Amino acid sequence: MAATVFYLDDIPEPGAVAVLDGPEGRHAATVRRTRVGELITLSDGHGVLADSEVIAAAKDRLELAVRNRRLAEPVIPQVTVVQALPKSDRSELAVELMTEAGADLIVPWQATRCVANWEAKAAKGIEKWRTAAKSAARQSRRAYIPEVAGLHRTRDLLELVRAAKADGAVVAALHESGTGKFTELPLARSKEVILIVGPEGGLDDAELTALADAGADIVLLGPTVLRTSTAAAVALGALGALTKRW
Repeated sequence: MAATVFYLDDIPEPGAVAVLDGPEGRHAATVRRTRVGELITLSDGHGVLADSEVIAAAKDRLELAVRNRRLAEPVIPQVTVVQALPKSDRSELAVELMTEAGADLIVPWQATRCVANWEAKAAKGIEKWRTAAKSAARQSRRAYIPEVAGLHRTRDLLELVRAAKADGAVVAALHESGTGKFTELPLARSKEVILIVGPEGGLDDAELTALADAGADIVLLGPTVLRTSTAAAVALGALGALTKRW
C-alpha cells in the first residue's frame, strides 16, 4: 500500500530532515496519530514527491527523514472543470469528488440559474474550495493539488472558452439538450479538455447559445440527468477510461 501523503511547501533534499507542522502537522500527528517509524510521502502539491520516515513525533508536529525526491509527470490531457456554483450543502462535495476523480484546475462559475450567489463572498467561497481540494487530494494521494481559480462570470467563461479553443482544446458543455455524445469527442487526441457543468436549474438558453458560439460542444454525458455536484466526477471517470489518464 502506498504511504499516506501530506503536503509541505518546501521539501528538502534527500538526507535532510523535513518538519511537518501547522494544519498538515496537526492532521498527521493528532488526527492520524502518526508515530515514529511510519512511512509518509511528502508532496509540495505541484508534482514533487518525497518518501520519508517519521523520526520524531510531538503534538501537531512531525520530523521526517527524507529518503528521496522525484517528480510526478502531469497526466495528459489536462482537465479543467468549470463548475457552476452548487447549493451550499453540496458545494464542497462537488470539489472533493472532482479532485478525487482527477481534475487539474477548478473554475467556480456564477451561472444565471445558480441558487448560490458569491458576488459578495467570493474570497470566502474560493478558500473553502481550495481547502476541500487539498483535503481530497491528500485522501486520494495526489501529487498535484488542483488549482481553484477566481470566480468567473459568464463573460469570463466565454473568454476562457475562446482562448482554449484557439489552442486546440476540447470544450464540452454537459447538458441534456446535447445532440452529440461526450464519448464521441476527440478526447484522446487533445492535450487539454474543459468540462462545463451547469447549476441545479440547468444552463439557460442564452448561456447555451453563447457557449456554442464561443466554440463549446454541447454534449450529452449519459442516459440519465446527474446532479451538478456529481456530473464532473462522472465525466472525469469516463475521460479516464477513454484516454491514457488511467
